Amino acid sequence: MESSRKDLVDRAIRFRSPERVPIVFWNRDQAEGDAMRYHLSLGAPGDGSANAWDWSENEWGYRLQSLGDGTMGHPVVAYYPETPSPGAIRVPAPREEERFSALPAFLESCGDRYRLASFDLSGFTVYTLLRGFENSMRDLVLDPDGFAALMDAIIAFECDLMRLAARHGFHGIHFADDWGTQTGLMISPDMWRRLFKPRYVRQFACARALGLHTWFHCCGNFGAIADDFHEIGADVLNISQPNVVDVAAVGRGLRGRQCFMLPISYQTVSITGTPEEIRAEAQRLYDLLGVPEGGFIGYVEEYGVMGMPPENYRACGEAFRRLRPCR
Repeated sequence: MESSRKDLVDRAIRFRSPERVPIVFWNRDQAEGDAMRYHLSLGAPGDGSANAWDWSENEWGYRLQSLGDGTMGHPVVAYYPETPSPGAIRVPAPREEERFSALPAFLESCGDRYRLASFDLSGFTVYTLLRGFENSMRDLVLDPDGFAALMDAIIAFECDLMRLAARHGFHGIHFADDWGTQTGLMISPDMWRRLFKPRYVRQFACARALGLHTWFHCCGNFGAIADDFHEIGADVLNISQPNVVDVAAVGRGLRGRQCFMLPISYQTVSITGTPEEIRAEAQRLYDLLGVPEGGFIGYVEEYGVMGMPPENYRACGEAFRRLRPCR
């Protein structure tokens, strides 16, 4: 008898020989997949549905301007144009009842699927939205104390939300904190390890103590620190842009030890490829990162905003469904 969909995901993460490769449908058709995502954030970071030049404000206070292009929006004005003193940092309230008001309907639709609570955006990405990107880069060097106060407030708030998510029966917590450009990290690996790795250690330890898996999403080429995420306990590492990461090199170091979640590249193959090319790419990624015992989760996201045809969106789901562990 096939496992429940939640158990299937568990077994892929823990390398306990799932019957098939689990699939997550991210921004639509979630019921087609094996896990469903619940938004923990209050005040959407921008869902692309607003009319042109409308604003979306997150509970932290940062605002994203929608241009009506289907993206989540663009930060324009820093919420903190100057680094705030510790006493001036406005940390959101828990607002537990409001935050989980949609949970009953979510649980009903989720059924036996894996329940993933998502920050939507997290960590240093939130920091950059509060301070502005250029200010944030300067803070790392010119105002380390101000950086530490605001960054640690963000980390502590996210740990508080993890505790709420665990109490409400979620299985995993999803971080989304982008570190890569198209060619490499935004900062040096040494600086990342000095300033950010210890903070992720605290967060991942908090999640582990609560019984939550950690799912970490990162855009761009972050291959230089992929081993670090494994070392500090990321249960699922989402290589969001496999077209810019040396997936073969990552696989040589971590295949069989780290569970990965990957899409068919939404900059290349899933946009302009044929269904046959999409199937071949899914198999290539699995062969580089997955093993018969698990370690691979397929990721499907509708990217019409990037020019993805409907038939390619369907082909991505079908390509992951065709994957079968070879024993």
